[in-house]
Amino acid sequence: MVADGDYVKKNQEIAEIESDKATLNLIAEVSGKIKIITTTNEAVAVGSVACSIDSSEADNSTSPEKIEIATKKEEASLPVKEKIVEKEENTNYPNAKVTPIARKMMEEHKLSVDDIIAGYAKISKKEVSLIIESNHKKEEPTNNSHSETSETRNITREKMSSLRRKLSKRLVAVKNETAMLTTFNEVDMKPIMDLREKYQKAFVDKHSVKVGFMSLFLKAAAEALMLYPEINAMVDGDEIVYHNYADIGIAVQSAKGLMVPIIRNVEKQTLASIELTIKDFAKRGQLNKIRLDELVNGTFTITNGGTFGSLLSTPIINPPQSAILGMHNIVERPIALEGQVVIRPMMYIAMSYDHRLIDGKSAVGFLVKIKELVENPIRLLFNGKDPEKMILDL
Repeated sequence: MVADGDYVKKNQEIAEIESDKATLNLIAEVSGKIKIITTTNEAVAVGSVACSIDSSEADNSTSPEKIEIATKKEEASLPVKEKIVEKEENTNYPNAKVTPIARKMMEEHKLSVDDIIAGYAKISKKEVSLIIESNHKKEEPTNNSHSETSETRNITREKMSSLRRKLSKRLVAVKNETAMLTTFNEVDMKPIMDLREKYQKAFVDKHSVKVGFMSLFLKAAAEALMLYPEINAMVDGDEIVYHNYADIGIAVQSAKGLMVPIIRNVEKQTLASIELTIKDFAKRGQLNKIRLDELVNGTFTITNGGTFGSLLSTPIINPPQSAILGMHNIVERPIALEGQVVIRPMMYIAMSYDHRLIDGKSAVGFLVKIKELVENPIRLLFNGKDPEKMILDL
């Protein structure tokens, strides 16, 4: 983000590092003149020196020193430079367009348009191409006549990121190294939709967060995982590793794309604590502040393609886990209920699993248990069991 020989300020972002799991930032530890040692797009080992800063070049420096900034394996959060917005109407970029979501984020962190553009110190071919394309669209004639601009057939090439390369290898490895199979079911969402509608206001008043579908599915999955431990297990060589806890990963949209942070010990958490954790991950995901330790060592994963409108899919296992649950869009469909055809809000659910470890009977039973718990959420209070049978000791 800076050039060799530039003067940098303490806490200024000076470079980005793309790891296999996230994009990290290097921060200037002191003010001074920077000497860049690595080059752009160079692959570097953990602990190697990226640059040095000579603080004798800093303003009002009383104790000159030379600081080396090295890449750190544990460095995982992306600091956000915050400034107080004084008079945004005096911006040097009056034509900049800001989306409502971006505007809200800027207001929350007291950032102006100048701060954002000035902080975006690297302009790549992608950004230039977007501006050129935008200008071409402005110049296009309003009639339907063909122009040279509308008939161009341009292509662009962009180097695949380290994260995308690693993801590609992992996806292919899953297909080649596991006996992956997918089983499906459908869930009547009306019971939990009614539950949310009835108690949403009281829930928000007490916990300062809304109750959503994801927390209910997380809780249902955690209960089902305790009843079907092989689905919460993983293959390690010639051994099977079982877990007596449910650390479940969920997909979160970040500035760099989808990330899968882990919610620990879901089986012990309340719906409110789960919702607060999801809200925290979503907020920090937009700021690229999710830590590396929050992205590893999950035992199970839930992905919700329904947020994008997906009706049905076959999710791919997240290794070394053995199974993944896929949620989908809620659609009103006619179903048979007690001998009558009724319209109900239905969701297809799918679970992909490693058949080397998990038998079809367990996979189907697990998915049926998820269906039962979501359609009868009161069972979440009784470890997934039928409360009437528990009263009768059956």
